[in-house]
Amino acid sequence: MRAQSSATAAPRIAVATAPDRPGLGTLQAALGVVAFSLTFPATAWGLEGFGPWSLVAVRSVLAAVIAGGCLLAVGVPLPARRHWPGLAVVGAGVVLGFPLLTTLALQTSTTAHAAVVVGLLPLTTAVFSALRVGTRPSRTFWIAALAGAAAVLAFTVQQSGGALSTADLYLFAALLVCAAGYTEGGRLARVMPGWQVIGWALVLCVPLTVPVAALALAQEPVRLTAHSVIGLLWVAAGSQFLGLVVWYRGMAAIGIPKASQLQLAQPLLTLVWSVLLLGEHLTVAAPLTAAAVLVCIAVTQRARG
Repeated sequence: MRAQSSATAAPRIAVATAPDRPGLGTLQAALGVVAFSLTFPATAWGLEGFGPWSLVAVRSVLAAVIAGGCLLAVGVPLPARRHWPGLAVVGAGVVLGFPLLTTLALQTSTTAHAAVVVGLLPLTTAVFSALRVGTRPSRTFWIAALAGAAAVLAFTVQQSGGALSTADLYLFAALLVCAAGYTEGGRLARVMPGWQVIGWALVLCVPLTVPVAALALAQEPVRLTAHSVIGLLWVAAGSQFLGLVVWYRGMAAIGIPKASQLQLAQPLLTLVWSVLLLGEHLTVAAPLTAAAVLVCIAVTQRARG
């Protein structure tokens, strides 16, 4: 992974900064949302056989192995020194913070209740983007974003009964650190391919995740079942790597605020998976909320920042 000469590095930079077609960028971001929507059900499956610390640490190590293998195979040079602080933010928020906090929450919370953090994530990401990247979405964008977030929040609170608990504190903390990681990752994806952003963030966390995984596996009981293994593999390969690859590429192509609004559909997708995979009950309010969310997504995608 040594630095390449300027002659060979130039084409990489040109490809990374070339604007993608908006339609392709929207599709990539949407695929990321679908991958993320399976994270909570897969985590619930993983918790059937692993402790929370073991699950988070092992998933990060496995994802880092996949990412590191891809980086080595392609011969990607080390990122420029100026990009490492941003990669550290991505690692702290997306690789470590969000998975750990949501996994701790899911020990006592249902996936439907946990979906509230995902429902509020698009709005929080847009706010972080405005503060960090300097984007200024239009008033129409903000109105639609607030309406969509309110609809999702009302639905998820109604599903959970509206009671605040320790799990809620974990979820709100996860909301903040993930929004920061998404924003920084979206910014970096404009100067390097999205898969390299998450790849280097995962590799950067290896000195921490490997010893934590070893310690956690020694302290927490492990019971391998089909559900726990499938859940672990999905959160490692699907949520932690492949989903973030297409997500960051989508954000780079269509902009962080607009891409983040696609996540308004994520809580509803998560609830569908929860019904199909976990047997959770879905109320009649779901179709109405889905319609409201789709309208908000359409408005935010058309609004000009």
